Amino acid sequence: MKKNIYLILTVIGFVLPYYFIFKFYTANEMSTTAALAQLTALDWGALLAADLTISVFAAWTFFYNEAKRLQMKYWWAYPLVTLMVGLSFALPLFLYFRERQLEQ
Repeated sequence: MKKNIYLILTVIGFVLPYYFIFKFYTANEMSTTAALAQLTALDWGALLAADLTISVFAAWTFFYNEAKRLQMKYWWAYPLVTLMVGLSFALPLFLYFRERQLEQ
């Protein structure tokens, strides 16, 4: 059951952020650098960016240690997916495959 929830969250974690990214870029026609500058221009945006950065490093540490403990293959793919898509996709994806490993 948990495994299915993680899979659903993985799909949502991919679709939802990209929906907002697409919506933002079509409305503003900005570059990525301009979007990041706009994000950190306000203190709230900077707070969220700092919080997410710390969360990403904590997740990477968790990915490595847990994958090593459970002898999961391709542990390096999860930090890579975090950079390519985001933590909202990478974390539930990791948890899904972790549950599969625990079932075996």
